[in-house]
Amino acid sequence: MKFQNFFKLIFFIILIFFIKSSISNEIIDERVKKLTLELRCMTCQNQSVQDSDSDFANDVKKIVKAKLIEGLNEKEIKIFLTERYGEYILFKPFFNLKNLFLWLFPFILLIASMLIFLRNLKKN
Repeated sequence: MKFQNFFKLIFFIILIFFIKSSISNEIIDERVKKLTLELRCMTCQNQSVQDSDSDFANDVKKIVKAKLIEGLNEKEIKIFLTERYGEYILFKPFFNLKNLFLWLFPFILLIASMLIFLRNLKKN
């Protein structure tokens, strides 16, 4: 009787372990998919790493999965990849002083065109 309960307990512990590991693998796979959709494949023409089947994309997927298992968050992984491959790997570059003009240029262009339009409107 005691052995039956002991085996049941061992069975449930093993079952819980497998369920937990499969759920955590699914969560990591979803995070890998989400993050690799934001990364550009360097060998393909503007294709995400997730959508590409190149060797580079497969290596980046492995790197991202390993870094997520290590416990790094998405921002830390992006920083690691930009240090390694450059900021071109990101579809949406970081907002910093180096990219300030890139982020502000559409607004500067809009304001300048509105000023030119208003000046021409006042002349007529």
